[in-house]
Amino acid sequence: MDKVDALKITREDKRARMGERLRQIRREQGMTLADLAGRANLAVSTVSKVERGLMALTYDRFSQLADALEVDLAALFAERGESFRPGEVAIAREGQFMLHETENYTYEMLFPELWQKAMVPMLGTLRAYETMRFDRYVSHRGEEFLMVLEGRVSVFLEEMAPVVLETGESIYFDSRRGHLYASAGERDARILVVCTRPGAPDAAFEPAGEPAAD
Repeated sequence: MDKVDALKITREDKRARMGERLRQIRREQGMTLADLAGRANLAVSTVSKVERGLMALTYDRFSQLADALEVDLAALFAERGESFRPGEVAIAREGQFMLHETENYTYEMLFPELWQKAMVPMLGTLRAYETMRFDRYVSHRGEEFLMVLEGRVSVFLEEMAPVVLETGESIYFDSRRGHLYASAGERDARILVVCTRPGAPDAAFEPAGEPAAD
């Protein structure tokens, strides 16, 4: 078995585990696929594919599932966790994370065992833009911070011209504005992303940025 085949099996195994976890939580709450899909504003076929390990969702969509199930987002990745308490200090050593891979991104979810966090910190690898395929912007409640650790990154923001960030540069924005990340070079890029998880629904957001570049 070559490295590519081994990596494919690893991805499929992780998708299957998340799907099993999602199914477990849904059934514990007495929901049908249609119930969960309706609450999360997703197609029944999409939820079904996730549960069967056939699809890996982007951050905004698995956030929708967590909200619909009324569970902490980290509960989709770890069966057990403890709420982050006032005054507490947590440390993540190198290699301590839960991996979530989509077609375009690889997320390393930090502190998955800590639930009810105000922020969701992640390390990420962005595949070179030429190998990526996008069909929509990602959008979710909260605010978002991104710093480029290695390489160059293009940040595509809805109704704004793209922003290119060099290594060491960062961006902070309202994550209700549609957004996408991609490596701006021929090689993969490494990023640190931190998303907030507000407890109450946000007010409606209407982008008021510059027109997109031609």
